[in-house]
Amino acid sequence: MTIEKHCNFNIVSFCRITPCYRVRCSKKWRVRPFLPLFICCLFIVSYYYTVRSNMEFTHLKVCILKQLGPRNPHTYLHVLNDDNFLSPISEQKGVGKIVIALFPYEAAHPDDLGFKKGEKMKILEEHGEWWKAKSLVNNKEGFIPSNYVAQADTMETEDWFFKDITRKDAERQLLAPANRPGAYLIRESETSKGSYSLSIRDVDAQGTESVKHYKIRMLDNGGCYISPKISFRDISSMIKHYHNKSDGLCRKLERPCAKPKAQKPWDKDAWEISKDSIKMVKKLGAGQFGEVWMAFYNNTTKVAVKTLKPGTMTAEAFLDEANVMKTLQHDRLVRLYAVVTKIEPIYIITEFMANGSLLDFLKSDTGCRLQLPKLIDFSAQIAEGMAYIEKKNYIHRDLRAANVLVSESLLCKIADFGLARIIEDNEYSAREGAKFPIKWTAPEAINYGTFTIKSDMWSFGVLLYEIITYGKIPYPGMTKGEVMSSIQRGYRMPQPDNCPTELYDIMMSCWKNRPEDRPTFDYLQSVLDDFYTATEGQYQQQP
Repeated sequence: MTIEKHCNFNIVSFCRITPCYRVRCSKKWRVRPFLPLFICCLFIVSYYYTVRSNMEFTHLKVCILKQLGPRNPHTYLHVLNDDNFLSPISEQKGVGKIVIALFPYEAAHPDDLGFKKGEKMKILEEHGEWWKAKSLVNNKEGFIPSNYVAQADTMETEDWFFKDITRKDAERQLLAPANRPGAYLIRESETSKGSYSLSIRDVDAQGTESVKHYKIRMLDNGGCYISPKISFRDISSMIKHYHNKSDGLCRKLERPCAKPKAQKPWDKDAWEISKDSIKMVKKLGAGQFGEVWMAFYNNTTKVAVKTLKPGTMTAEAFLDEANVMKTLQHDRLVRLYAVVTKIEPIYIITEFMANGSLLDFLKSDTGCRLQLPKLIDFSAQIAEGMAYIEKKNYIHRDLRAANVLVSESLLCKIADFGLARIIEDNEYSAREGAKFPIKWTAPEAINYGTFTIKSDMWSFGVLLYEIITYGKIPYPGMTKGEVMSSIQRGYRMPQPDNCPTELYDIMMSCWKNRPEDRPTFDYLQSVLDDFYTATEGQYQQQP
């Protein structure tokens, strides 16, 4: 018998693209497409065993969870969602590395691993924001927040190193109340990959404080220098040298910049939580639609809780909007943690901001003493947050100083984005209503109910007025009706006292009658960020 291979196009369509064999038996030729049928059967058998093995693997995970008993919420997520949880340790990403605690952590769940600052741990598993680790001090194992640790033997463990921080944010950190002249930090260069910069808080003879930046240049042998007159074997040696004398810098280095404590990751499955898990501690304020409290979640995590008066909005409408809101995560937006909607009043659980609303802070003893550069910086921070909302094609609808919060280190974050759309109170939703924020609302939104990111831009212009006047009410002495009619006639608020002309020009650009003529938040962020630095040198020059 002989076998000759060729492509047969005269049999069933399934076999047309598959090689067949002509088998010669005696004097007759017959076409037998046995190979495609064999491949088809092999595929079916293979698919059956693949599905079966996946089902058995999932069943194995469930059995393991049953054996484990009640566990930390993130344990279930790790096991059910991670296909390599049974793979050898050496095959898992980042496993086996040694890390050092940057901050202390107190275990909040039975499966958590508590630790002190400086404690060394070995990573056993990596799962998103929560890693499983083993303490090298007491050999205990458990889950740790990944942003509380840094890999050993790297600059990330140093108090003076700030990873992933911009030049502008470095200035904000150094000028925070917790720091003094001589505070410093090392950061990665934004413009030169693999290079670093030294930023120092300074003060001149008139008492004006600023931040000076110095470029650190690297040598081929691993050394570094700021001034060519003296080089160092590494950055740590350079830091020690400038602690002893300024040697060409604006001043001696005193102490590293105060590093804000990392925010503990929220439990991934803790979205709709029990009201019993919230312990109200201190009432912070009350507004049109409810109260704001400082509280603790599970007696461990400090949070802010906004309670909504019954009837403010339906639970269904709120959950729909909240599911979108929780996806918006940015350093300039207040983070939404969880909700309570099963029983009224509805609870909104967010991160806690120590200095409360920007409106109240501007009127406080500390806020009313802020200098113009800090007020401009507040404006730039808010523009940055709104630029993110703009990029995500979202709308705030109620942007004003009362809906911006201030942290302990004087960082601004936008709150309550999106809530205005689902409020069912007629006094708020109707333009004639007593609660409707007429003085912050764009004409097209008042007249036609047209809310866009450009109507948010109009509100931002009014917010700038609030900031530069330390929280004064816009359109002073005018009723809401007078404001509406005056704006229709082209009236705009005059330039406030002590307001730079350049800033007032920005406000006027926000109040252009045609929405399309108003600027973008992305553009205004860059303008406000460079309000004072556009004409300054990027770095201090060294001899």
